[in-house]
Parts: sequence; C-alpha cells; structure tokens
Amino acid sequence: MRQVFFCKIFDKHWTLKYNDGIKMNVYRIHMVAKLTGLSKDVIRVWERRYGLVKPSRSSNHYREYSDEEVALLRFVKAQIEQGATIGGLAAEGHDALVARMRIATPVAPAEQTPHDRLLNDLIGSLDPLDKAGFERKLNGAVAVIPFEEGLHRILLPLQRRIGELWHEGRVKVGIEHYVTKLVQQKLFSVMNQMPVNELGPRVLIACPEGELHEIGAQAVAYIAASHGCHVYYLGPNLPTSELLSFCDRISPDLILLSLIDIKSEVDALRQLKDLEPIASQWPVAVGGQGARAIAHLLRNTKIDLVDDLAALHNRLTVLTSSRKPSHHSQ
Repeated sequence: MRQVFFCKIFDKHWTLKYNDGIKMNVYRIHMVAKLTGLSKDVIRVWERRYGLVKPSRSSNHYREYSDEEVALLRFVKAQIEQGATIGGLAAEGHDALVARMRIATPVAPAEQTPHDRLLNDLIGSLDPLDKAGFERKLNGAVAVIPFEEGLHRILLPLQRRIGELWHEGRVKVGIEHYVTKLVQQKLFSVMNQMPVNELGPRVLIACPEGELHEIGAQAVAYIAASHGCHVYYLGPNLPTSELLSFCDRISPDLILLSLIDIKSEVDALRQLKDLEPIASQWPVAVGGQGARAIAHLLRNTKIDLVDDLAALHNRLTVLTSSRKPSHHSQ
C-alpha cells in the first residue's frame, strides 16, 4: 500500500511518500527552486525540453521532485557554471548524469569533517523518538550534497555516534538498529542506481566469519563502485572456505575485508592463518578498528592494512589506473 503524508513547512508543503516500505522525500517546485537556486521556469524547461528530471504528480496535479532529482538539478547547474552546455549534458542521458553526479567532485576524505550541529540535532530527535523529524532532517541534508560527502560527513559519523551511545547505555538497541538500517537503505539505494562496470577491476568485499557489523563494508563497496570497480559484495559473517571458493570463481583483482571486532592476539593470529591461502593467490587488504588493532601482526603476512579513507581511495585509484579492463567470464 502506498501512503502519502503532508507536513506544513512555513507556507509550503513537503511530502513524505512510502513506496514498498521505503521512505522518500518529495518537494514541490517552489521548494526545489529554493534548494537549487534555479528559477521555476528553468526547471520546467529542463524537464519538458531535455527530460533531465521526471517529477511525479500528486493527487492534485502538483509536480513532486525526489531527493535525487533535486541533487541532479544542483549538479547540472554546477556543470553549466563550469562551462558545460545544457544540450551537451542532456545528450548524456538521465542515467549517465545520475551516475556521474554520484562521484562528482567528492571532498577529500581528510576534509570531510562531520556536520556536528546537524548530528547533534539528529541525535536529539531520537530521545524521545521523533521519527518524522529525524528522517526529514536526515533525508534533506543528504539530498543536497554529493552522496559521498554525505556518507562521510553525515551518515557514517551518525551511525558511529549512535553505536557509541548504545555501548554507553545511553540509547536502546532498537534505536541503534533503526539508525543503522536507515543508513544501509541509503547506501543500497544509491548503489542500485549506479551502473555496473563489468570491465572494471574486480573487487570482492566482505566481513570474515564472526564479523557481524557490515555497514563499514557497505560503505567500502559504494566507494569501490564509484571508482569504477566491478564490486562483489558478500556481506557479513562469511566463512573463509566460502570466501576462497568465491575467489576461485571470479579471480578478484583485490579483496577488501572489514575487521571491526577487536580480537585477542591468539584469535587474530588464527584468523590471519586462515586467510593465508587466499592472500597467497590474490591481493588482500583489511580495514576497520579490528584491523588497526593487529597492524603489528600484519607486517609478517601478505595482507595489507588500509587504515583510513584516504588510504582506501589511494588504493582504489592505483588499482583502476594501472590495470587493464577485465575480460573474465561471469
């Protein structure tokens, strides 16, 4: 069932739609004009003549633009300000522009400091839980900046802070799960809209057996896809035998493993020994707080440490720039 709710914001309307259980923001054209800096006439021309956006219609026939369409209009406007023409951009096609928008001019990881005030406001909306207010603030903030910037400055810091509050006993586990699932929804939603580069380097991403926290791995999967890699995401708690079997099948150019849990040295050594047969055949790198905790043990292995976002970006950039396109069979 599809439901529509209307909230009054000053003298304007902002709409929340639920489609298959996933919440989406939609905005009327006057709000889109404010968010993008474009006139309503220009927005209509770009829609009718060039098909850049395809707003839905409300029951009373108002145009309703999604978060992604707002972001796309901002991206096109920025491209034109840098010398592109609307005709040339339109010729690329809607899907190609969206894909390019997703990776456009990302802020360097070192510069992506969290939006502290926004994060404080979001956390304040969780106790007591103001679901509509929380999701309105979160969706609106992420919609108007490049997704990767939103990921590093809003989504991941938010999830990290909520996890810390849960460990401190200051929020319930239900709230932690609620926020984590929202962040995961956004990651998967964006990844599902990105074209698969079947000729790109094959990057396998997973959490080894016993590792149940996957949101960091999901973020890595998005970053790898945005670099033009052909991503295979296998999720949490993957047995080493299954990892080896999958690698035999696809011959990955790089394996990225997320290690979040901090293990005893004995358990860490056992895990590294289990990974030896894989690391002897394919490049393997690990990241996460669990990986940083065993950096001293990695020096005696063929496994690399990717200890921050800058290192991850550098590793992927080297991989995509130095490797010829893959022609492996599926």
